Amino acid sequence: MRRFVFSFTVVINLLLLDQVVKAAAIQKLKGQPPVEVLPFFNLAYVENRGCAWGLFQGQVWPLAAFAAVAFALLVWKRKSVFPRGIWGLVAEHLLYAGILGNLIDRLYYRFVVDMFDFHWGVHHFPCFNVADSCITVAAGILIACSLFTKSEK
Repeated sequence: MRRFVFSFTVVINLLLLDQVVKAAAIQKLKGQPPVEVLPFFNLAYVENRGCAWGLFQGQVWPLAAFAAVAFALLVWKRKSVFPRGIWGLVAEHLLYAGILGNLIDRLYYRFVVDMFDFHWGVHHFPCFNVADSCITVAAGILIACSLFTKSEK
């Protein structure tokens, strides 16, 4: 039970961070030009009506359904998806928070709010948010765990 309460608390806090940052972006950045923070990093308000790199534009309900099914499957099969140990737990928490953060946006706004804009001159990496960062870090951890840990078989 303690593990569940800990996990729930971590996921809720990551989800709250994501939603607070998105609310601040809506309040402070919407309708404004990007704010230069560093020569290669801006804060900008972007409504992403697709998924990663702008794929599947306007497909709100299929993307929301996919996220809901993916989340349910991950929870159901978590013991076989996530490796044992701290890194598996970190990846699990990050992935849950990221999926839920973007799912909330899709259901509430009908798009995902992005705000982090990295660029090199005129070349921009696609804008992203805290939830996207959680998903990306979780994927990196899972890849590293699969490459650098011994299989129990």
